[in-house]
Amino acid sequence: MEYEEFLNSGDENFKWKMPKDEWQAIALGYTSGTTGNPKGVVYHHRGSYLMATGSAVAWNMPNQLNFLYTVPMFHCNGWCYPWTMSMIHGRVICLRNIDVKKIFELIDKYEVTHFGGAPIVLNMLANAPEDQQKELKRKVYVLTAGAPPPSIIFEKMQKLGFEVMHVYGLTETYGHILQCAWNQEWDELDQNNQNEIRARQGVRYPNTEGVIVMDPETMKPVPHDGKTMGEIMIRGNVVMKGYFKDKEATEKSMDGGWFHSGDLAVTHPSGYIKIQDRSKDIIISGGENISSIEIENTISKHPAVSLAAVVAKPDEKWGETPCAFVELIEGKSSSEEEIIKFCRETLAGFKLPKKVVFTPLPKTSTGKIQKFELRKQAKELN
Repeated sequence: MEYEEFLNSGDENFKWKMPKDEWQAIALGYTSGTTGNPKGVVYHHRGSYLMATGSAVAWNMPNQLNFLYTVPMFHCNGWCYPWTMSMIHGRVICLRNIDVKKIFELIDKYEVTHFGGAPIVLNMLANAPEDQQKELKRKVYVLTAGAPPPSIIFEKMQKLGFEVMHVYGLTETYGHILQCAWNQEWDELDQNNQNEIRARQGVRYPNTEGVIVMDPETMKPVPHDGKTMGEIMIRGNVVMKGYFKDKEATEKSMDGGWFHSGDLAVTHPSGYIKIQDRSKDIIISGGENISSIEIENTISKHPAVSLAAVVAKPDEKWGETPCAFVELIEGKSSSEEEIIKFCRETLAGFKLPKKVVFTPLPKTSTGKIQKFELRKQAKELN
């Protein structure tokens, strides 16, 4: 049955049937396919309820707010915000396509107070030509998730009048289960240090039982030293029912009673979690582990850069070396030599990209960069 057909079949006397069991399936969504292999994720009623209600608490969402929908509703069920908006009587302003000029116009016209979007959406807003921007009449609260955002994006958005909170989650967890909850004493830090903290994934949401960085071999938590890497593991009622018709993948992902995210991270002394990389994106060069995210974060601070993605390029001597794909801001220019020189100011020599390619980056329908496509291109480079 198609969506419009379903709506037309209803009537005002429709009676909602409650589920017999909260473990019953409520929705089927698919992972973004950034690895080239999207999987069907089955949501249950309990998890959907907890994410919908927990989000309002975590983000301090008042009743009757004005919410702009920039997150596709097919992606993690729109981070479960369609349900949240119904609960708090929010007014929803829908956007069919990501159009920067339109976003600024809608914020102005409908007095938008909140919206959520992937870092790429924030990047488009922050780097939009001045003739497409509109001055904000009030503070607009923004939630960003989907990929680790470059720290510079927080500073750019703040200058425009947006207050951004960074969150983290997966399709398998109904969306965000970590939030970079802000502590007031951090207001005294300089802008660079504030940006670095805001880029952390943070602490668990109030609706989440457990989120821990653990050694996947021993299943023991890593020390809170901001250095020792482990894998982010999640446990609780906001974990999916399982992968659709894929028992093997479901059991593998839940090994040891925790959901294995595949994201490598550290835990800072404050207890805040910070992603270092996806396990498959770590670059091993001459025996040294290199975080692609660290290099991307550095390149993104260059004034001509809009987006950056770093992948491993095969190398006869080192095994593999960092290869950077860079999308420039419209009207600006740079060179491979200039980008590498810029990175050398803050990165160790072995972390420097050995190759820089200027090109539009391939993206999924939810705005995530398709690194598997870039890996194919890197293999073919001289």
